[in-house]
Amino acid sequence: MALNLSQKQEVVAELAEVASKAHSLVAAEYAGTTVSQMTAMRKKARESGVFLKVVKNTLAARAVEGTDFECTKDALVGPLLYAFSAEDPGAAGRLIKEFAKTNDKLQAKVVSIDGKLFPGSHVEVLAALPTREQALAMLARVLAEPVTMFARVVKAVADKQGGGEEATAEAATETA
Repeated sequence: MALNLSQKQEVVAELAEVASKAHSLVAAEYAGTTVSQMTAMRKKARESGVFLKVVKNTLAARAVEGTDFECTKDALVGPLLYAFSAEDPGAAGRLIKEFAKTNDKLQAKVVSIDGKLFPGSHVEVLAALPTREQALAMLARVLAEPVTMFARVVKAVADKQGGGEEATAEAATETA
């Protein structure tokens, strides 16, 4: 169905708004994908915070002007669907990678992160990025490690000086 000028402007405005806030973009060829597969992918995209849209490449190129994804303008060729990660940078990569496993017709063509253009093969790298919760857990582990090591050293010194818990109990009674 052909869009009139005002509808095209609405699509460009919507995509431009999403692109200005997104962390990453994956453009994938979808030719040969069934309606049920696309419906399942759209549902999963909504659940994972990914904006998924099929639009003409000329409209997408206009929408990404002035954003970090402007570098993709020349690479937008063929029937593409656009997946923008709004919250988690790796969400779009994980979505495309997951659905490409069961559908060999779905192939990532362009990946863009922080204003840099990568080939579609980088969808693996993007998908491997940790989620926000995983990154926070890793940070907590790194921050807790020095305290843990200090506690181990203190315990080792106490054990070496005379029995660990007994020495600690004696020191506590002496101060009382």
